[in-house]
Amino acid sequence: MWSPCSSRSLNRLSSHDRESNFFSTDLLFLRTEPQVSEQSLESQLMAQTTPNHTQTVSGWAVLDSSGKAVPHTFKRRENGVDDVTIEIMYCGICHTDLHFARNDWGITMYPVVPGHEITGIITKVGSNVNKFRLGDRVGVGCLAASCLECDFCKSSRENYCDQIQLTYNGIFWDGSITYGGYSKFMVADHRYVVRIPENLPMDATAPLLCAGITVFTPFKDNNLVDSPGKKVGVVGLGGLGHLAVKFGKAFGHHVTVISTSPFKEKEARERLGADDFIVSTNARELQAARRTLDFIVDTVSAKHSLGPILELLTVNGTLAVVCAPDQPMELPAFPLIFGKRSVRGSMTGSTSETQEMLDVCSKHNITCDIELVKTDNINEAWDRLERNDVRYRFVIDIAGKSSNL
Repeated sequence: MWSPCSSRSLNRLSSHDRESNFFSTDLLFLRTEPQVSEQSLESQLMAQTTPNHTQTVSGWAVLDSSGKAVPHTFKRRENGVDDVTIEIMYCGICHTDLHFARNDWGITMYPVVPGHEITGIITKVGSNVNKFRLGDRVGVGCLAASCLECDFCKSSRENYCDQIQLTYNGIFWDGSITYGGYSKFMVADHRYVVRIPENLPMDATAPLLCAGITVFTPFKDNNLVDSPGKKVGVVGLGGLGHLAVKFGKAFGHHVTVISTSPFKEKEARERLGADDFIVSTNARELQAARRTLDFIVDTVSAKHSLGPILELLTVNGTLAVVCAPDQPMELPAFPLIFGKRSVRGSMTGSTSETQEMLDVCSKHNITCDIELVKTDNINEAWDRLERNDVRYRFVIDIAGKSSNL
């Protein structure tokens, strides 16, 4: 289990454990044994709150592996000197929420309150907090805490800290279990909170805090934010993929969507502005597009071979992988060797990168294409998400104030 490496930490991971980490589509989590002993269950129960958890909050939780969200009342900590309290307006639904709800990875600590695409209004500010004030529009993404001491934390790369803690189903510094954005309010350390620009709507901005930052960082890392004129490919046209297309076009690139679904071509071109479309199951189309792309971001979490995708890259081209199929990807050597190509991984982003991404979205008027759902319809939305029946991201109207924000 993850725990911060400061003096307040619970347990440190062994080097073997750290090397065994693996990633969801857009979120870091740790592989642990699915078998949970009676003693560890008792420890989890004791860790859910501390004496400082005096605030009662209503929300929606999953109580067991049936994976059904139900109304749930629980406790949150008092607002500390480094904290802000946020009245939650909206919370995006990520596929990771389904995995945790159903304990697909064997690491869920029930009851689990999902949600890491959170937007809301600040209602309390701690005495050490200078960058936020009452009434500010803010967001919280995947991160709740990190060690604050390692080289990654000190260089604004805390999302790669060995002791990172998640917004939900994590262990906070005080030893309590973290609960996410499917709730009326939350208390967050200000160092993991970002400001929402005034021109961005709170509902369509929420998924940017996970899906958006996940595809933004590869563009930034490959110098594609301020260097237009490249040929960019996007594999998959879902929640992450459609935002990658929007970023690519906003940054002045020629964007090609690569998909197994021919019926998505019209949507890619007419709705999102893609320049080209390749059906990845069509050998003739793949052959015609060989060595035409400078950069590709792969957002598909289903098992697939990287070989045909790599062949689309020009010499010295780069493939950025932000997905995590539940089975190993096929990575043939020849497309790498004969094209001098690179494959890079990337996960979410730091708090400062997330703020940068939001400011870029404000400049280019980029938001997520969403379908707003009421809290009564969370389970229905989850079922539809499982069937890929959404364009492109569900957002829960937590406060019921969609017309005002």
